[in-house]
Amino acid sequence: MSRPSRRQVQSYQPPAPATYSSVPQSSPPRRSSLQQGPGYHYHYQSQVAGPRPVQHGRAQSTSSHGHYTTTSQTHYAPSQGHYTSSHGHGRSRSNERRSSSRNGVTMGVATGQIGSAYGPYSYHTNPPPRNAGVYRQGRFSNTPSENSLSTGDHTSQQPLHQPQPAPPQAPLPQRTTTVPAFMWDKEPDLDDALHTPDPRRDNSWTPFSWRGWVNVLGILILLSGLLTLFIGFPVIDYAQNRYRAIHGFSVGGVNGSGQIPELPGMPRLIDYDTPQEAYSRVGTDGQRYELVFSDEFNVDGRTFYPGDDPYWEAVDLHYWPTNNLEWYDPGHVTTEDGKLVITFEQRLYRDLNFMSGMLSSWNKLCFTTGYIEVSVSLPGNGQVPGLWPAVWTLGNLGRAGYGATTEGTWPYSYDECDLGTFPGQQSPDGVPSDEILTYSRTGARLSALPGQKLSACSCPGSDHPGPRPDVGRAAPEVDVIEAESKEGIGLVSQSFQIAPYDYEYWPNREEYSTIYNETISHANSYTGGEYQQAISTVSEVTPRNGPYNGTSYTTFGYELWSDPKNRDDGYITWFSGGVPTWTLRAGAIGPNNRTRVGRRIIPEEPMYIIFNVGMAFNFERPNFNALEFPAKMHIDYVRVYQREGVKHGVTCDPPNYPTADYIERHINAYTNPNLTTWEGAGNTFPRNRLLDGC
Repeated sequence: MSRPSRRQVQSYQPPAPATYSSVPQSSPPRRSSLQQGPGYHYHYQSQVAGPRPVQHGRAQSTSSHGHYTTTSQTHYAPSQGHYTSSHGHGRSRSNERRSSSRNGVTMGVATGQIGSAYGPYSYHTNPPPRNAGVYRQGRFSNTPSENSLSTGDHTSQQPLHQPQPAPPQAPLPQRTTTVPAFMWDKEPDLDDALHTPDPRRDNSWTPFSWRGWVNVLGILILLSGLLTLFIGFPVIDYAQNRYRAIHGFSVGGVNGSGQIPELPGMPRLIDYDTPQEAYSRVGTDGQRYELVFSDEFNVDGRTFYPGDDPYWEAVDLHYWPTNNLEWYDPGHVTTEDGKLVITFEQRLYRDLNFMSGMLSSWNKLCFTTGYIEVSVSLPGNGQVPGLWPAVWTLGNLGRAGYGATTEGTWPYSYDECDLGTFPGQQSPDGVPSDEILTYSRTGARLSALPGQKLSACSCPGSDHPGPRPDVGRAAPEVDVIEAESKEGIGLVSQSFQIAPYDYEYWPNREEYSTIYNETISHANSYTGGEYQQAISTVSEVTPRNGPYNGTSYTTFGYELWSDPKNRDDGYITWFSGGVPTWTLRAGAIGPNNRTRVGRRIIPEEPMYIIFNVGMAFNFERPNFNALEFPAKMHIDYVRVYQREGVKHGVTCDPPNYPTADYIERHINAYTNPNLTTWEGAGNTFPRNRLLDGC
């Protein structure tokens, strides 16, 4: 029989529309999609590739091409405008229904009319139109091809070649997890060409490519730079600086405490503005001293809040140990006109009537032995008492103003294991006697100290900074100056504070100390109290109308030498105006048989620097009627020198007197000024093997 032209598309009347979702709830009717109505209906649709030839004969197909396989013969009836079919081979009508129904579902899935545009991988485009039947638009972006079966309803009165309008659309089922729309679209995308490499360019290569040589050159420059940075520079630096003039550095140009970086754009240990003639000096011992640290304070507007400066930090606290009347605030310390300025002013703050500043280099910059010199203009006028300006140094194990850290460490300078390490310098059985341990001038106990916390009597394994538990550690104090006024004359006391104490606080000064100019200097009548023994000399500030209120300056300092291997050679010499005022030698603080204490030592601890302006009745009674506020202390420079060959001289953590690890283990005590005792900070004193046993 004849076969309809490929220009013609079969048309049939579908059954009543079934409700489909992504997974059909019921199977479609078992009726052949090719056997609807009185026969087959065909209508013409436009052809993309032009007319196609008409074929006649039995409709045969193979599964590889997706055509129908049928045993019926078709006849064209021109009068009716459609084909009729007669069945052959005796195949039953039920088999035909099952086959045609199965073929219909297969065609719906193949054309995308069943199950498309659903699921998490759909393109989320606008829902495609759905025919009134069970099928809808497929998974392809193009319109259905000419070979697709039409689901439209064509009557016999319609012309054969007349296109039919689209049937009304049914509601789209809810999206589910079936294949997304357009997933099988094989039409080319606009950006496909961007992802298709050109094989001609990939296969080409030439050694004369300027771009390739630029790439190679860039890589070589990068590699050479990295090699020079990490290998070349260290080798060059080692070759040029095998013997450094400045000691106390560790890996990377940082001192042993890890606090002093030597970085471009950062302040150096030696200030660039320090004149060359100040780079060395000759000490009173005839030794050559080299400059190891200086700060000229020539950069105005410096601030000293925590983290602002590599060497200095201003505290924010009330200095309660001496009952000061002021609050120390970092905002009262700055630099102006090439000077460090500390301002003392009358202002009500935190229930105190005054505010001032205290600046220190604690745990940032320390020195062990050497000469320190400070150029100072004192506050006030020297004729009115009340202000307490000071330049002083303290062992790094005690942080000034942090009472928990100074308990049991200040002002000890002791490396013996005896009664001097006990609380009150007395054994439990009353040795020495109370009579000896009573200060005759006041009738008070000679010592109220809690005992040396880090003594040479510490038991093995104790909480001790090292280097061994049998090494006495402490926080001794050496004062460059503490300024005062007596009878209208400006004075400075230059002192060494020590513990344990001598009998009646009286060391062997006559034999082992020297005052160089007794017309302007004399031994201080104050020799100590229950919390400290002071070995001090008082000198007039010269000239009398001189270095005050920033109008003029004078220098103060001290030269200290100590040697753990030969402690008898230790000494301290103080200076005023570049001239020695007095010297204290190690023999002055030797053993004291009456109090049964051993030799105190010239400080061997790393010492840090402190500047402050205070006020306290403990020091001298202020004349509030004559004092003028604000008062300012100006410091032009500070310089530190050390003997040639001194190792680990400007670190706060030298190997023979380490501090960094111990401070880190007890950081709460060293950073909280409200903790007044070591026990209050959650710590205990190490056991003393003589007092407690181990």
